[in-house]
Amino acid sequence: MAKIELRNVAKRWGNFVGVDKFDLTIADREFLVLLGPSGCGKTTTMRMIAGLEDATEGEIVIGDRVVNDLDPKDRDVAMVFQSYGLYPNLNVYENIRFPLRVRKVPQAEHDERVRRASAMVELDDFLHRKPAELSGGQRQRVALARAIVRRPAVFLMDEPLSNLDAKLRVSTRAQIKNLSHELKVTTVYVTHDQIEAMTLADRVVVMKKGVIQQVGTPTEIYDNPANTFVASFIGSPAMNLMDGTLQGGVFQGNNVRIEGLPGAGEEVTLGFRAEDASVAGPGETPQITSKLYTIELLGDAVMLTVRAGGSLVSVKAPKDFRAEIGDEVAFHVPPGICHLYDRRSGERTGARHPPSGDGPPPASDAERIATTPTGPM
Repeated sequence: MAKIELRNVAKRWGNFVGVDKFDLTIADREFLVLLGPSGCGKTTTMRMIAGLEDATEGEIVIGDRVVNDLDPKDRDVAMVFQSYGLYPNLNVYENIRFPLRVRKVPQAEHDERVRRASAMVELDDFLHRKPAELSGGQRQRVALARAIVRRPAVFLMDEPLSNLDAKLRVSTRAQIKNLSHELKVTTVYVTHDQIEAMTLADRVVVMKKGVIQQVGTPTEIYDNPANTFVASFIGSPAMNLMDGTLQGGVFQGNNVRIEGLPGAGEEVTLGFRAEDASVAGPGETPQITSKLYTIELLGDAVMLTVRAGGSLVSVKAPKDFRAEIGDEVAFHVPPGICHLYDRRSGERTGARHPPSGDGPPPASDAERIATTPTGPM
C-alpha cells in the first residue's frame, strides 16, 4: 500500500496552465476523488501521478519514492480508463491475465489470481467471451479485474463510468465502492459527476481551472462550500445563490428579505440548500414571495422554483403539494440555514456550520501502465 504526496505540482504547456500549485497528501488506503468540470485539470493531475504526463514543477511521491523520473511501469500503479483499453482479440480470461504475462509472474499463480479477480467483479460466467460480446458494464468490469489482478500499490480511475447508461452507473458505482472496501488500496478517482464523488469518496478535491478550490469529506464540502463555485457545483439541485445587500443583519434582494444574519453594509451572495427551506405555513412570515416559475414532481417530493434575488431559487415541498405555474408561493428560509459569500470574490464570509477543515486514455497508455511491476498485497 502507499501514501501519495503531490508537492506544489504544476503542469504548463507554454503560457497555458493546466494544473497550478497542487499541494496535497493522499493517505494510505484512502479513496480520493478529483472533481470538477471538463478542462479543470483533474485528469492531467492523475496522468502526472501515473507518469503519462511529466510535471512541469513540483514533486510526486508514491510511498517513500519521488517518482518524477520513473517510467509508468515502475510506479506500481494500475489505471482504469474511460475507454476500457481491452484487447479485442483476447477473451475476458486472457485480458485479465495479460498483466501477469507481461510482468512474468510465475504461470502457476495465473489461474488463481485471474479467477479471484473475476469473482470480485462477478465475471466468472463470461471468461470465455471476447470484449465485443460484452455490454458496456461488463467491459468496465473486465478493466477493473485487470487492474485488481496486478495487486498494485495505487489504483487510478479516470472517469470509468462515463460510457455507461444511468442504471449501469448505479450498479457499477456500488461495485467500485465494495471493491474499495475489500481491497483497501489507495485510490485516486477522476470524475465530473458530483454524485459519484459524494457516494464514493473518503475525501473530495474540487478543482477549477487547474486550482484546488476545496478539499474535504463529502459532508464537509456539501454542508460548507468554501466559495460560490463549490456551492454551485455540488448538490442536485445545486445550492440556491442570490445576490443582495446585508444591512443590520437583514439580507434584502429581489423578492427576498431574511432577518437575523451576521454582518452589515456588505454586497453579498446568500446561499441555502433546497431541502433546508420550506413552503411557508400558516402564521409563518415568509422570507421569499414570488410567482411559481416551474414545478417538478420527483416522486418523494415536489421541487418548486421561483425567481428571487436575480436567480432561480428552488425549494423542496411535500409530495402532495399542488400549485400551478404563475401561482404566488411563499417560502420560509430560517437564517440558520443560510451561507454568506463575498459577491466579488465568491469566498465565504459566513455559514451556518463552522468549517471542520481537511480530513486526513487510449490503448497506448493502457499498455504503458500494464507493464507495472507490483509486489504482493
